[in-house]
Amino acid sequence: MTTDASAAPITSVDFHFDPMCPFAFHASRWIRHVRAETSIDIAWRFFSLEEINRRDDQKHPWEREWSYGWSLMRIGALLRRESMDLLDRWYFATGHLLHVDGGKPHDPAVARALLERLGLDPGLLEAALADPTTHADVRADHDRVIAAGGFGVPTLFVQGTAFFGPVLVDAPEGEAAVRLWNTLTELLEFPRVYEIQRIKGPSEVADIGRALEPYVRGRDWQSIDRGEVVDLSSLKSESDT
Repeated sequence: MTTDASAAPITSVDFHFDPMCPFAFHASRWIRHVRAETSIDIAWRFFSLEEINRRDDQKHPWEREWSYGWSLMRIGALLRRESMDLLDRWYFATGHLLHVDGGKPHDPAVARALLERLGLDPGLLEAALADPTTHADVRADHDRVIAAGGFGVPTLFVQGTAFFGPVLVDAPEGEAAVRLWNTLTELLEFPRVYEIQRIKGPSEVADIGRALEPYVRGRDWQSIDRGEVVDLSSLKSESDT
């Protein structure tokens, strides 16, 4: 598809994600539906919420022996060197385990078991951690978003333009997925439109709380948005009172 008659066809998208982010995962489900309908290529890229939300008194994620999202993305970086399809499969399985099943793929033992379940060598975890260049791969993707002025995920690069979002919890499928894709890419025609945000009322907050419940159950960290701790566990409970 194209944004106008003179524009080059849009055949690919770079999708930056952190496997720990529920909104990136739900958006990744949407972009996979877009791919199924349009055959666009998805280039999966990384971004570290641990680094962007790091306090000054904390170590960088690459300085830690094991860092939830960062270490997982190092596994993803090793898989990507073999094929984007492997990274695609691994990210979907990792995200599904945390954000749908409420599991803990950020636990090294679980991460190894997940690799094995995918028919891959569980030793890839140790191989990724032993290879310092996997740090460089993740950091290069992360720094690309920062250089563009980005701050979180999902961040999509389309024909050189960076978009934050879409932020959603119920991924549209089929033609609805394509309509949302067209809505996003048509913004390329309006380079001075920077932000549109839907106001969320109590019912929308309740829907988000229900969708994020598995993530809240599976995580072993606080959720932080631009330096502020977000109490996601209260979303559904407050709406049900």
